[in-house]
Amino acid sequence: MRKIEHIGIAVKNLKESNLLFEKLFGQPPYKEEEVVSEGVKTSFFMNGPNKIELLEATNPESPIAKFLDKKGEGIHHIAFDVEDIISEINRLKAEGFVVLNEIPKKGADNKLVAFLHPKGTNGVLIELCQEIR
Repeated sequence: MRKIEHIGIAVKNLKESNLLFEKLFGQPPYKEEEVVSEGVKTSFFMNGPNKIELLEATNPESPIAKFLDKKGEGIHHIAFDVEDIISEINRLKAEGFVVLNEIPKKGADNKLVAFLHPKGTNGVLIELCQEIR
């Protein structure tokens, strides 16, 4: 893991949250995108070298909808940039971590992604991100 790629925040209303974070950071999101396979709409903000992803559920069965029902709005995950997601998945499995999706899937912002189960990471959902080349 080379660096924190972004922090994901689950929100109930992306449009309202975009306005709030635009006021907070003094600039609009640089990108908005829907990931149909995950049932989510996202927006991305830059704050210096840091990236924040806002996530709104697009259907009641999506992971974000379930998170919001259980925990409410707030930090959903911390994502880490990796050079080779397959190698990193294999390394983490060998270390005893539970990988939720052993085959990376296409995520937002031109990334391949995989997640580690939060029960094995002190309650924090960890996302691995590799730029699609």
